[in-house]
Amino acid sequence: MELRTYDGKNFEKVDYTEKAATSREFHDCTFIQCNFSGSNFSGSKFIDCTFTSCNLSLVKFDQATLRNVTFKDCKILGVNFHECSAFLFSVSFEGCMLDFASFAGRKMAKTSFIKCSLKETSFMQAILTGSKFDQCNLLGTIFNRTDLSNCNFVTAYNYQIDPEINKLNKASFAEHGLAGLLFKYGIKVV
Repeated sequence: MELRTYDGKNFEKVDYTEKAATSREFHDCTFIQCNFSGSNFSGSKFIDCTFTSCNLSLVKFDQATLRNVTFKDCKILGVNFHECSAFLFSVSFEGCMLDFASFAGRKMAKTSFIKCSLKETSFMQAILTGSKFDQCNLLGTIFNRTDLSNCNFVTAYNYQIDPEINKLNKASFAEHGLAGLLFKYGIKVV
């Protein structure tokens, strides 16, 4: 199947709910206020693209390439980013709702999560070295055998991270967040 390629195109207020846009290639494209809820982007490539105020809930990214993709103020509920192509996977998120998403097993060093909701999102066995969780709600977020070395959690909140099963070398936490590291011991931090 031949790839349909889009270069430098702006997509605004496109409603592509529950449709398939497989095997397409987007370079330096901008998506603004688009609705892609339930759409299928399997096998597609997004390189140097920006999504702003879009709904990408339950989007399928099976073997899709996400390289230097920025998501701003987007609703991205229940998306399985672990199904994306691992080759040069690079994303950043600002002001996004990423609840129930999965980044399990994903290598994503130095990823920025700024003012995001990551409730019950899975980072099982992910490599997040040097990533930043700035003002993020991590209620119920799963960190299990996750490399969090050099990560910044200073302004993050509602997290529970087990230091015995996750790598936390040189990770930064605020004093008020210590309870999230000691939860399993039943220790009260006052």
